[in-house]
Amino acid sequence: MISVVRILRTQLTPVMELLRPYTLLAPLIVSSSVIIASFFYNTNQPFTLPHYLMLVLPASLSFALLNGASNTLNQATDYREDAISKPYRPIPRGNISRSHAHLIAAIFYLAAILLTLLIHPTFTIIISLIACFSITYSVYPRMKKFLFLNQIWVAIPRGFLGILGSWSVFGNPLDQLPLIIGTIAALFLIGGTSTKDILDASADQTAGTHTLINVFGITKATKISAAFMTSAFILIIPLVVLQIL
Repeated sequence: MISVVRILRTQLTPVMELLRPYTLLAPLIVSSSVIIASFFYNTNQPFTLPHYLMLVLPASLSFALLNGASNTLNQATDYREDAISKPYRPIPRGNISRSHAHLIAAIFYLAAILLTLLIHPTFTIIISLIACFSITYSVYPRMKKFLFLNQIWVAIPRGFLGILGSWSVFGNPLDQLPLIIGTIAALFLIGGTSTKDILDASADQTAGTHTLINVFGITKATKISAAFMTSAFILIIPLVVLQIL
């Protein structure tokens, strides 16, 4: 524990670069929005400050910590690729070691899981599933390497399970509405996720990672991504017409 505190104190800047704090805003905002929507959809109670402090805030922080853990683990395992495409990151620069990055990732994963204990077991199970997806994306079996599976392995936890987990704080995650919204979000992200691979195309190819960008080229990859992203929005129309949404 003392070594962890020392790392955080003496290497604060590289630790923050590993966590990429600006990327934590999205899970905070999206999860808290869905949680609050779930509250009003499933209850007739007035929304109070204790609801926010005791349930919404810790649940949203759990998502943010999970994202930070995933960012850190990804950099610890992708150090070879980053040395080619993103040499400005802290591990290729030599500002922090891979072992320290693994330790920080483990701490944030643990903190995210521990926060879920303030909510309920269903939320803990879903967050744990999301953690499993993000870990196996970067380490064995390293789903990041496999074409299409790498897109799905990001879309399921960040889109589908992210919606279900947020909804579960006040509602049933297996209800029709969260399942549909989660499916739409996942469909969108299957396409949208490929945008992060554009800058890494050469490095991923060198490392044997197959992405839409380095397999099909940016023009074809754009069309494939656009098909998924557009279909996610188009799907909303019949769902509204049929009064499912």
